[in-house]
Amino acid sequence: MTDPASAFPLPESGRGEDSDTFRLRVERWGPEVLENLRTVYGEGTESLLERCAAILAEGFAARPRELRLLDERRLLRPDWTQRPETVGYATDPESFAGTIAGVAGHLDYLAWMGVTHLGLDNGTHRWDDDGAALAGLESLTAETRRRGMSVGVDLVLSHVADDHPWVARARAGDPRYRAYFRIVGDRIEADAWERTAQRAAGASLFTWDDAVRGWVWTSHQPGEWELDWANPDVFAEFLALMVRLANRGVEGLLLAGVSRLWARMGTPCVDLPEVQHLLHALRAALRIAAPAVSLIAVGNSPALYLGTHAHHGQLADLAVLDALTVHSWSALASRNTRMMEFAIAALPPKPSGATWITRVRPRSVLRWRLSDDDARRASLDGHSHRAFLQEYYTGEFPGSFARGIPVPGRTAEDLGVAGTCASLAGLEAALEARDPFGVDDAIRRILLLHSVALGFGGLPLLAMGDEVGILNAPSGDGGAAGRPRMDWQVAARAGAAWESGEAPTLPDATAEVPESQWREAAAARLYADFQHLIAVRASTPHLHGAVESRVVPSPDSRLLILRRSHPLGVMVQVYNFSENTVELSCDLLRGHLGVVADERLTGYEYSLMPWTLSVDPYRALWLTQKV
Repeated sequence: MTDPASAFPLPESGRGEDSDTFRLRVERWGPEVLENLRTVYGEGTESLLERCAAILAEGFAARPRELRLLDERRLLRPDWTQRPETVGYATDPESFAGTIAGVAGHLDYLAWMGVTHLGLDNGTHRWDDDGAALAGLESLTAETRRRGMSVGVDLVLSHVADDHPWVARARAGDPRYRAYFRIVGDRIEADAWERTAQRAAGASLFTWDDAVRGWVWTSHQPGEWELDWANPDVFAEFLALMVRLANRGVEGLLLAGVSRLWARMGTPCVDLPEVQHLLHALRAALRIAAPAVSLIAVGNSPALYLGTHAHHGQLADLAVLDALTVHSWSALASRNTRMMEFAIAALPPKPSGATWITRVRPRSVLRWRLSDDDARRASLDGHSHRAFLQEYYTGEFPGSFARGIPVPGRTAEDLGVAGTCASLAGLEAALEARDPFGVDDAIRRILLLHSVALGFGGLPLLAMGDEVGILNAPSGDGGAAGRPRMDWQVAARAGAAWESGEAPTLPDATAEVPESQWREAAAARLYADFQHLIAVRASTPHLHGAVESRVVPSPDSRLLILRRSHPLGVMVQVYNFSENTVELSCDLLRGHLGVVADERLTGYEYSLMPWTLSVDPYRALWLTQKV
C-alpha cells in the first residue's frame, strides 16, 4: 500500500518550517486523499496520486506568504464561517460594477453594511482560461483582504460550455481531450443509458456532434458537455484549477453540478456514492495546499454534500440550504408554516464544523422544489401547491402582491420564477400604485424573510440590491429578471440618509411626485433596517452556526417558532407570516425562556407573565433568555 507521505514530494522552495508544515498536512490529510482516490479509480490511483502530489507541492511552494499566514489563521479559528458577525453578499461583476476591476471601487459600500464574504457569480468569466479575469480577481482579493472580507467564486464541476478549449481540442481529434467527456459511438448505447438516467421528460441526455462523430452527454442542456470524472485526468485538472484560484486569493469555491459527477449504467446517475469520495478527496487535497479555502456545495441534497457515514464533516464546508428559502416563500404566500415546520424538522443533523448558507433568494431562478412528503404531512398535495406558488408569485393568483417572471423548467413539475426580493414581496406593485400601506407591508415582508435567513444560524447570503429594494430588471426574461444592474444612485442616497440619522418617510399619496421619490424613500427605509438587522445579528452570540435551529410546534399555523439552545441561554425566534396580528400564548414562551426575555431586534425587555403576547403582522421576534 502506498504511503501518502512518501508520495507527496516536499516543495522545492520549502525548507525548515515550510517543509515541516507541508509534511504535517500530508500526514493529516494525505491518507484521506489516497483512500478516496483508490476507492474511485482503483488501479489508476498511483499515477493520479503522483500528479496530485506535484500539483499540491508546486501550489504550496508558490503560495504567497500573506496567504500562508491566512491558512494558519483559518486553521486556528475553524469556526470562521459560523460566527454571527459573518454576512455574505452575492453578485456578479457585470451587474454590480461592470467589470471585476470595478468591483473594488464599491468595497466600502459592502464594508459599511458589515459584509464579510463576497460571493461572485462568474458571469461571462471562465477562470480556467481567462488570464485577464484571473489577474483582476487577484487584485480584487488583495483589496478585500485589507478590509477583512473574503471572496468566493463559482466553479462548475459537472460540465463545460461547447466553446470551451477542451471541447475545441476534442473536436480537433485530440484523444486525450475526447476522453474528458462522456461520448458514446452509437444511439443504441445512448438509449441504454437513458433507460434509467435521470432526465427531463421527453428530452435526450445526448446530442449528436459531427466533429467528434459521436453522441455527447449533454444532460444539462445541449450546449453544455458533461465531463467524465471516471477519467483521472479530469480530477487532476480541477484540483490544479482550485489550487490556482486559491493562490489568487480566492477563499471560497462554490461547487456547482456536484450531483452529476459520476454515472453508472442502470442507475439514475445522480448522487452516486462516488460523488462523496470525489468531494472528500478534493477537500482533503486542498487542505494540504491551501486550508484557508472553503468548499461550498449547492444542489438538491445539501446534507449529502456535507458528508454522510465515513464522509461526515469531510466534504463541503458549507452547503446552501435552499429548502429554507423555498419554504419561506411558500409560507408567505399561503400564510401557513406547517409544511415549513416539517421540512426544517426533517433536516438531518449537520456536522458541527459545517455551516449552512441561508438566503432569501437565488439570483437566477427560484424553483418550487418542495418535498411531496412534507406536503402530505401538512395535508397538501405537492403538485397543486407548486402550481399555486407559481401562480401566486407571477401575480396571476387573485390578491397576489408579487411581480415575478415565470421560468419554465426541465419538467412540468420543475416550476420556477425569477425576480428580486422587492418585486416578489410586493414592493414593485405597491410603488406602482403609490400605496403607502402596501409599501409598508412589502417592506415588512422583505425584512421578515431576511430575519429568517439571518436568524437561522450559518452564513446568510444577501442578494445584490435587495437591501435597497431594487426591482426586477427592465424587460427581464427568464433568470435575467432577478439580476438587474445595481442602482448606485439609489444606494448612495439610502446610505447618506442612514449616515445622517434621518427617518425616511414616504411621500403623501395625494402628492404629485415622481415615482423615483417613492423608490428612494422605500430604499432608505430598507437600507436602515438592513443595517440594524445585520448589527443585531453580529451582537447576538446565540446565532453561532454550530447551534442548530429546532422547530417548536406552533399553536397557530401563521407563526413559525424556532428554538436555539446556546451555552449563554436559550433563544426563541417567532415569525408571523401573515398580515394579521396573532396572539401567542406566553405559557409556551415561559416554558423555554422563563418569565422575562430580551427581544434583540427592538432592545425591549418582555414580561412573559401575561396570558398572551401580540405578534404584529410580518413581525420577527428574537427572544433570548435572561441568565
